[in-house]
Amino acid sequence: MPKIAFLACPDTLPGSPTRRPDAFEHDLLLGALRDGLAGRAELTDIDWRAPLDVLAKFDLAYLGTPWDYTEAKDEFLSRLDALEAAGVVVANPAEVIRWNADKLYLKELAARGAPSIPTLWPEAPTPADIQAAFDHFGCDRVVVKRRVGAGAIGQDSFRRGDAGIDTWRMDQPAMIQPFLPAIQREGELSFIFIGGALSHALIKRAAAGDYRIQSLYGGSEVPLDPAPADRAAAEAVMAMLPFAQPPSYARIDMVRLDDGELAVIEAELIEPYLYPEQGPEFGKRLADALLERLG
Repeated sequence: MPKIAFLACPDTLPGSPTRRPDAFEHDLLLGALRDGLAGRAELTDIDWRAPLDVLAKFDLAYLGTPWDYTEAKDEFLSRLDALEAAGVVVANPAEVIRWNADKLYLKELAARGAPSIPTLWPEAPTPADIQAAFDHFGCDRVVVKRRVGAGAIGQDSFRRGDAGIDTWRMDQPAMIQPFLPAIQREGELSFIFIGGALSHALIKRAAAGDYRIQSLYGGSEVPLDPAPADRAAAEAVMAMLPFAQPPSYARIDMVRLDDGELAVIEAELIEPYLYPEQGPEFGKRLADALLERLG
C-alpha cells in the first residue's frame, strides 16, 4: 500500500505547543483526505523539516499545511528538491511551488490576459511608497502584502491621512494594491480545482469591521454555485498556468471589480486550505488525483 506524507509544521501539527488557533483546518483537510484514501494508501501527517531519510520512505509528499514555509522559502524549496531527488513524488511538484512562492507570478498571469488588480511592486516599501500609491491608483485606501506570504500575516491596510503611515516599514519585497470594497460587500470567491477540474466553490466573508477573510480573523465561508461567467473566469485562469499538466490541486481566489468582472487575487498552488466542508466529494477527488500522480 502506498505511503503518503501530509507535510505540515509545528504551527499545525496536533499536540504542538505552538499550534495556531486556526489549525483546525489541518484536521479537517487531513480527515477528508484520509477518508478519500481509505483502503488505498496510508496517510501520515509529519513536519516538513523531519529528517530527509524519514521523509524519503514515503512514496508521495502532499503539501498539506506547511504554513511556516513563508519564513524559510529557500529552505523549503531545497527540501522539496531533495525529496524529488530521492524519488518521492511531490504534489504539487517543486517546479510549480517555485513559480508560485513569490507573488510576482501575478505579473505573468496578467501578461497572459488574466483580469488583475492594479499593483505596485516595491522591494522594501516605505511611507513614501504608500503615499505615492494613493495618487498612483487615485484611491484613498490601499493594502500592502508580502510577496512571499500567506494567510494575510504581515499584511497592512492604510487610508489616506492615517497617522501610522509615517513610522511604517516593511523590510521585504511587497505588493501594494488599491483596497477593493467588494471584499467587504460580497467577499472573496474561491474556486477549488482538483486535477484541473472544478471541484467546488465558496464565498469567504470577513467579520464585521474587518476585511481579512481568513478564519484566523473571524472570517466565514458559505458554499457557492457559481454563475457561469464566474466559473468561466476561474477556469480561464487555470488555463493560463504555465505548466504542461494542471496541478493536482489549486485554489483560484478572485474578487469582483467595479465593472462586475472577477479579478485574480491569488492562484494558490502550494499549501492552500481547500475547504473540504464545502465540497462533499472533495476527499475522494483529491485522493484520486494524488494516487494518479503515483501512477
